[in-house]
Amino acid sequence: MDRIRLIAAGVALGCCAALVPCRAAPDSFPGFAPSSATPAADAAPASAAVAPSGAWSRLQAKPGFGTGLVDAYLVGAVLGLADYAGLHRVDHPVRQETSGIWSIAKAGQFPAELIGLTAAGAIWTGGRSRFGRTLWQSLDAAAMAGISTQALKWTFQRTRPSDTTNPDLWFHGIHNQSFPSGDVSSITALVTPIILEYHRTDPGVDALAAIPVYDMVARMKAHGHWLTDTLAGAAVGVVSGWIAHRAHSPFILGLLPHGFDVGLREHFR
Repeated sequence: MDRIRLIAAGVALGCCAALVPCRAAPDSFPGFAPSSATPAADAAPASAAVAPSGAWSRLQAKPGFGTGLVDAYLVGAVLGLADYAGLHRVDHPVRQETSGIWSIAKAGQFPAELIGLTAAGAIWTGGRSRFGRTLWQSLDAAAMAGISTQALKWTFQRTRPSDTTNPDLWFHGIHNQSFPSGDVSSITALVTPIILEYHRTDPGVDALAAIPVYDMVARMKAHGHWLTDTLAGAAVGVVSGWIAHRAHSPFILGLLPHGFDVGLREHFR
């Protein structure tokens, strides 16, 4: 009976998680905004349109950083409840392997290195170019995913496969933080805005999706996570990246001095 109630709660949370992102206008992708070269005749209908007000205005408002945190947590909570209620049956221990190409999973430095590389590119490029803005969105997404994932870890307190062969050990103390995978969520969040921005013009960018997939396998082989931990981490990362890409402007960039918007590259010209 407890599992049935948890499934019902998960369905309710899923409805909430699906409704919150709807506040973003469906055609408000930053990467596809009209450029300054757009003819005035094309822009006239938009300027002449009646501005939305009241509840409709709130529905069309672009999502913010707080919205991303809430949505990412809700999506992760839905998956956590579904996992606890029965999805964990797909989990099973895999043969541990941390050598060769899988050795990167031992240190846990991979996400930090990717975040550092993205931050360096964002600071160098600035937020005025298409690529620079996308990198800042990736940093926003990684921050959303990181905060949401840590909150989910404290909530579900799942035991890691390195400590047990039973995937159904939940709420066993705050030191147990297997669900969801923070590494996978951070890496997925980093690449999602880049893929969303460039996949139509440069389809080859979709190959970046192989990075979080590789990390999912590596974390399972290192006995750091169960399969459902990595799937939930990927879902949290995708939601964070999607919302960061739709946001009006990068959140972290807005907190920094003006020089970061211009980028260090401009200072060396």
